Amino acid sequence: MYRHDLNLVLCRNDGSPMPKSSLFNASKRILRKAGLSEDLTIHSLRHTYAVIMLEAGADIKFVQEQLGHGSVQITSDVYAHISKKLEKRNIDKYEEYTSRIFGSENQKPGDLWGTQPQ
Repeated sequence: MYRHDLNLVLCRNDGSPMPKSSLFNASKRILRKAGLSEDLTIHSLRHTYAVIMLEAGADIKFVQEQLGHGSVQITSDVYAHISKKLEKRNIDKYEEYTSRIFGSENQKPGDLWGTQPQ
């Protein structure tokens, strides 16, 4: 009987927990074959995946679901250290978008409606 109730990412074929030693030994073999440091933990690889996804522009809700966090807030709190980079990228996107709408970087939003002071 498969143990769906445990909802494990890494498990035995029946869904039951895998012994830590098996998990760590398999991880070290995979890291060695990939030419990566055997000191990397499964958790560090998970963290790296999340950071790369966020930096690549993935929606935080998607990343939250991928990681299995109970809420977007948890994901946001854990990965707040990259928020400055994401913030800059979002501001840059906004500026690029609004410059296309308003026609140039010199034109202001109010210029379209004639509300800018003369």
